Amino acid sequence: MTERSTTGYPPVKRAPNSWAVGAIVFAAVMMMMAGVFQILAGIVALFQNEFYAVTPKYVFQFDATTWGWIHLLIGIGLGLAGLGVLRGNLAARIVGIALAALSAVANFLFIPYYPFWSLAIAALDVFVIWALVAHGKDIRE
Repeated sequence: MTERSTTGYPPVKRAPNSWAVGAIVFAAVMMMMAGVFQILAGIVALFQNEFYAVTPKYVFQFDATTWGWIHLLIGIGLGLAGLGVLRGNLAARIVGIALAALSAVANFLFIPYYPFWSLAIAALDVFVIWALVAHGKDIRE
C-alpha cells in the first residue's frame, strides 16, 4: 500500500504485516476447511435423515434434507471464496465475509440438531469474518 507524501518525495511503500498475512492465509484455509465440513454435514443430512436428532417444538424446524441443502450450498460457496481470498481477490473477500456470516447464522439455527459441531463452526466463522475485515487487504501486497 502506498501512502501520500506531503514532502514532495515519491510515496513510500509499506511492507505488509506478516502477522496480518498469516491471519488471512489461516482464515482462507479455515474457510476452505469449514466449506468441506459444511459439505460433509450437508451430505450426511441428505443421505442419512435419521443421523441428526430432531427436537420437538423448535421455531426453525426444517427437515434434515432442507438443512442438508443449506449446509451443502454454504459449504461450496465458502470453499470457493476461500480459494479466491488466497489469490487476493477483493470480491472473494466480500463474498467470504457474507458467506461466513450466513454460515454462522445457519449453524446457530442448527444448534438443536448437532450442538457442539454447530458452535465450533460458528466460532470459526466469527474468526474468519474478523480476519477478512481487519487484515484482508494485506494479502494482496
